Amino acid sequence: MRAASRRKRSGASSALAESRAKALAALMFGAVVIGLAPIFVRLSETGPAAAGFWRLAIATPLLAVIARAGPASAPPPRAALLAGTMFALDMGFWHYGIAYTSVANATVLANLTPVIVTLAVWFLYGQRPRLGFAAAVALAVAGAAMMAAFRGGNPGPNPRLGDALSMITALWYAFYLLGVSAARREARAGAVMFWSTLTAAPLLLAAAFMLGEQIVPASLSGWAACAGLALVHVAGQGAIAWSLGRLPTALAAVVVLIQPVVTAALGWLLFAESLGPLQALGGVVALIGVALAQRFAADQPAKP
Repeated sequence: MRAASRRKRSGASSALAESRAKALAALMFGAVVIGLAPIFVRLSETGPAAAGFWRLAIATPLLAVIARAGPASAPPPRAALLAGTMFALDMGFWHYGIAYTSVANATVLANLTPVIVTLAVWFLYGQRPRLGFAAAVALAVAGAAMMAAFRGGNPGPNPRLGDALSMITALWYAFYLLGVSAARREARAGAVMFWSTLTAAPLLLAAAFMLGEQIVPASLSGWAACAGLALVHVAGQGAIAWSLGRLPTALAAVVVLIQPVVTAALGWLLFAESLGPLQALGGVVALIGVALAQRFAADQPAKP
């Protein structure tokens, strides 16, 4: 009987490890995909908030299909509606940051979220970070800060304003991650994505009108960029939302720091936003911090 009990525990542990590995792979995939978002924003031929609106508006029908594909869900969780409001603020501030500074800086500074998330889950839920995990977060953030501090070529029309807006974005994105994580306790990832997107889209459209932005893309290439943003939203944010039902929020916030490295490389290739040697070193340091965070978080209990 004891042998059977040990085998049962071993099987459960193996299944949990496999589930966690799949969630981590989905999280990393989502982080890489959303690294494409700043590129499409630059190519959208609309205002920053309008680009965010089209990203969500085009994605909404597909998310509705995904949400209806599973079992019938209850009314939208209030946490999902809160996440949508935070996501609208995140998109608005971040897209304006992209307009004023380099795509690398805008993305790096917007992804300084791990500090906020780690502190938030500590104070709100009593999930005190382990020393090794906290050190890994500090290393990842230090690498991100190096990328922002040492500018390369073509820093943008108003880099100080763009950097400030991007740093504020980290606050909104932290609350978005916490809202999605809370909503995932009540609903499936598809439903959470649908309701948060449906909440955020009209807020961004209202902001675009109030700020006097160009609402409609001027050419087919602009529409293609908006469609690309929608696909990034469904695939990238969808993968992140799914993984948040299975991984600690603090770990997720660190892993998405892969995104700035992807964006920096594309900004260099497409917009001649070259990386200096210290910026490149910062990218390497950020990735090392991500890897160490995964290592130190491996023994933390995963969500069921």
